[in-house]
Amino acid sequence: MGFKISFTDKEISSWGGMIFMKRLIDQSGIISLLSGLPLPAQGSNRGYSPLQLIQSFWLSAWCGANRFMHLEVLRFDSTLQKLFGWDRMAGHQAFQRYFKKFSLADNHSIFHSVYQWFFEQLHFDNYTLDLDSTVLTRFGTQQGAARGHNRSKPGRKSHHPLIAFVAETRMVANFWLRSGGASAANNFESFLKDTLDKLRGKTIGLLRADSGFYDRKIFELLESLSIQYIIAGQMYPLAQKAILAEKSWIPIARGIEVASINYYSPLWKGPRRMVVVRQSINERPKATGKSPGLFQHDDVMKAYRYSIFITNLTLPAKDVWMLYRNRADAENRIKELKEDFALASFCMQKFEATETALNWIMVAYNLMSLFRIAILKSKIQPQLKTMRYKIFAVPAYITRNGNQKILNMAVAMKRRRWFEGLFKESEEFIMPYQL
Repeated sequence: MGFKISFTDKEISSWGGMIFMKRLIDQSGIISLLSGLPLPAQGSNRGYSPLQLIQSFWLSAWCGANRFMHLEVLRFDSTLQKLFGWDRMAGHQAFQRYFKKFSLADNHSIFHSVYQWFFEQLHFDNYTLDLDSTVLTRFGTQQGAARGHNRSKPGRKSHHPLIAFVAETRMVANFWLRSGGASAANNFESFLKDTLDKLRGKTIGLLRADSGFYDRKIFELLESLSIQYIIAGQMYPLAQKAILAEKSWIPIARGIEVASINYYSPLWKGPRRMVVVRQSINERPKATGKSPGLFQHDDVMKAYRYSIFITNLTLPAKDVWMLYRNRADAENRIKELKEDFALASFCMQKFEATETALNWIMVAYNLMSLFRIAILKSKIQPQLKTMRYKIFAVPAYITRNGNQKILNMAVAMKRRRWFEGLFKESEEFIMPYQL
């Protein structure tokens, strides 16, 4: 049997589940914070409120917008408009015009305050800080875009931001946009001090970073600040010779052995501990690590792949390696930022404007992480793309019962109790929050 097409005047939203993020924003107090910050003012009385533009930008990212043009998707959603209390919705050019008003000084001042306030509201301590950089490929002539290391698009211009994550909360602690020609460790000292200031009042238990941060000055800085660290090493010839001379290998699993070496580079003022992990190629064909060039004539040594780590921890070598392996979650966070929050796509001609947009993306990411922790309370934290279709993409419309507004959500009977539980959790959520 065929179907006829009919229409309704009822204003229905595809994103009724955003009621939970609306309540989280209200309960967190972040809008009060932003109201007191020196956000760039609009030049016209007809301009949209900065607070509305920022919230709309978060909302669009949560709903799946992955470029400025896609910010139009919510412009005609009158239900979301009423839910957030806005008279009208902005088009994509309004966001671009507003972000262009931010200077580098504005970005430093405003986002320093936002990150610092945010982490002051979360009670945790002895945290693990993961530092990483990533490549954002550019296809135009944007400011700061330059040729650098770009594995996926060799020769293409890019930006090369530096990001700090708090591992236990899966949140972004700091974000600096940099030129594509910057090395991973470029401006490390300033970035670290800025990050620690944003996390003031909390004690760093461990810092982890990949081999891009293998640098004498970084080791010395961390040691001067009494910060424990594990940083992946690079297979320089001298390090290979030290591994080749090592005889005390400790088996820890099938095909995996570890060793701890007192390694002294001629560029260092003294020796440091180097933990080496080797994995048998025969027993573990997909083993990570490298097969160093100096081992090609040694039948025993070339049967393994090797990974090295510089650390000032005194834990057993196995524990050092296991701690570092957990750093892989930072790669998952970057992947989610790129795939679900469009980290690589919100780019503008002006460098400062791009940095502004991407920092607001980081704030949106942290709010979503807070939702996962405080409202969902799930041991396994789902990615945004999962929550988007499980929680947020719910058809809904608004009705009134006297003075009471009611959001009617199209949810199957067997799922309603779960949604009611989420609503109750969002009502009871308050800041500061104990993690």
